Amino acid sequence: MRAHGAAGQWADHTNKTDEQPIDVVYLWVDGSDPQWQAKRQRALAKWAPHHADDLALYGNVLGRYRDNEELRFNLRALERFFPDHGHVYIVTDGQVPAWLRRERGISVVNHRDLIPANNLPVFDSGNIESYIHRIPGLSERFFYLNDDVFFGAPVEPGAWFGRQLTVAMEAAPAPTLAAFAPTETALVNAASLSCRWLGARYPAYRHDARLYAHAPRPMLRSAMFELERLAPELFENVRATTFRSWRVPPIVSDLVPRWMVHVGLARQRSLEHLHIAIGEPDAPRLFASLGQRFGRLPFFCINDTCDDTPGDDPRLRRVSSQLDALLPLPSRFEAGPCKAVDTDEAVDRSVRWPREPQSRVLMAE
Repeated sequence: MRAHGAAGQWADHTNKTDEQPIDVVYLWVDGSDPQWQAKRQRALAKWAPHHADDLALYGNVLGRYRDNEELRFNLRALERFFPDHGHVYIVTDGQVPAWLRRERGISVVNHRDLIPANNLPVFDSGNIESYIHRIPGLSERFFYLNDDVFFGAPVEPGAWFGRQLTVAMEAAPAPTLAAFAPTETALVNAASLSCRWLGARYPAYRHDARLYAHAPRPMLRSAMFELERLAPELFENVRATTFRSWRVPPIVSDLVPRWMVHVGLARQRSLEHLHIAIGEPDAPRLFASLGQRFGRLPFFCINDTCDDTPGDDPRLRRVSSQLDALLPLPSRFEAGPCKAVDTDEAVDRSVRWPREPQSRVLMAE
């Protein structure tokens, strides 16, 4: 089977840009900021009367916005495992991490520089991330990371960005719903949206019931612009949200990679990784496993599932203490004295990516 013609053109273009930098985009918020908290409360008071039953599962809990210093350690991991990365963009609602050094190679992008003023403020990451390809100066190839998703081993650009991008999936299937459900997660509802839209547009589409992992997301800027052209109504819908709604699932986390796979721009693989939900009883065991496997995992996620727990909860303090033990050396993006980072220290370079499994998805004819 052959890839869609346009996809083939993008793939060739990707090969020609192998020497160009791979930028990195993060979304970040500090939920402890009093001014931001007041803004959120005003927005919720205005939004809630008209959307009484719309809030997504876990869509507005404190853990959605809490800063456990993940971004600081994420940049340490980035510098250690991917020192040849391109420009770093941090997209925020006018906030700047107190520890951030305004260094060459890193920029803070304000929501108001991407999102129309009449759509602000926004507290739905699905809305915000739909604009990331519009960041001025962003490279064609880039990684999009949530700040709780970390590289855990040396990054091989060719493994993520080759003739096809590599997108990471979970091993187990998830339910594919005929309609969105308020009791399901945003990821499940997003997969259902993808199944519906791709099935309607491409008769040969075959849906893979697995969900995408909490992983680094390799992206092509031109591909996102093309999908926005093909599905303007989906972008318009998600850009009309204020808070996360189960009725309007995100599209960047699921539709973008599924579409790229279908048209031949990407391939799906199950990669070894670790997902730690810090509110679950097995979190201490998984943190211990992370310590043993650090340097050999392509990526890992430390997910704040403590929801509305107070900020002094010991489970939250464990996040920064564990990360500091793994990544003690400041990156060049941190204010204050920084030590040189030895990217070979305690790193196992024998990491092997698994063989590509038999694809369950048919390429476009």
